[in-house]
Amino acid sequence: MEYRDYYKILGVARTATAEEIKKSYRRLARKYHPDVSKEQDAERKFKEVQEAYEVLKDAEKRAAYDQLGSGWQSGQQFRPPPEWASGFEFGGGSRPQGAGGAHVFEEHGFSDFFASLFGGASPFAAAGGRAPHGGRDHHARIDLDLEEAFGGGTRTLELKRPELKPDGTLELSAHTVRVTIPAGVTDGQLIRLAGQGEPASGGGHAGDLYLEVHIRPNRLYQLDGRDVTLTLPIAPWEAALGATVTVPTPGGAVEMQVPPGAQSGQKLRLRGRGLPGQPPGDAYVQLKIVLPPATSPEARAVYADMRAKLGSFDPRADFRR
Repeated sequence: MEYRDYYKILGVARTATAEEIKKSYRRLARKYHPDVSKEQDAERKFKEVQEAYEVLKDAEKRAAYDQLGSGWQSGQQFRPPPEWASGFEFGGGSRPQGAGGAHVFEEHGFSDFFASLFGGASPFAAAGGRAPHGGRDHHARIDLDLEEAFGGGTRTLELKRPELKPDGTLELSAHTVRVTIPAGVTDGQLIRLAGQGEPASGGGHAGDLYLEVHIRPNRLYQLDGRDVTLTLPIAPWEAALGATVTVPTPGGAVEMQVPPGAQSGQKLRLRGRGLPGQPPGDAYVQLKIVLPPATSPEARAVYADMRAKLGSFDPRADFRR
């Protein structure tokens, strides 16, 4: 998808105040409104202006957008960095809904770029709100390695909270929170920190802070809830004759029996060897037969002997049935 420079679309500097942004939006909205505009491609430009204002009028969306940096150019191919929203705290509002349950960006035809940053899969769509006589719930993201998700522990996070200063400019105030990570936490799970959201006015209860867990990709395991899948290389003789092999799991290495006649792609299950929980997840081991390279005279002689003795074996017999 293409990057969109919302400041350029509205014709304002990145340091613009909230009032300057509103003033520019009103001017451009009048200029490109499809009902009255005679400008070429007015409808498309009007939608671009609406989208840019939807982001820049909101202190939290604007601060998150600014975290992408100023080095991007309009039209440049873009994909959100994996952890672009980490360390950023924002107020949770209700999920924006349009007619028939459509999200705001779908209803107004906002771009894929907007959806990737602020759509239904983003933390900005997290449910939350203001309790009666209390402060708003806030949301943030916490990124964990699989080992941290497995074992749990404690972590101190530094979070940035966007605030509008009296002159209408935006600033980020930093604060730290200490969180206990439960063992076996899953991707997408929310960890609640009671009373650490927005302070209440008039002596009410403060809102809560919800941390949404994101588990980073792991070089060995693919994660599905609490289940993990591992691709395990095995030698041809281990597959043909069966063998006892050592298999890494998140909780440590275990011994596993490969049955005789095992095939590449076959899956074996190690019950309860995934992430801990009630019940714990399983570890699935997908076998991958790896051939020794024929790079020496001895190795080539072994393969030639196999061809002579097992030449009647046809791995493509099913193609001719």
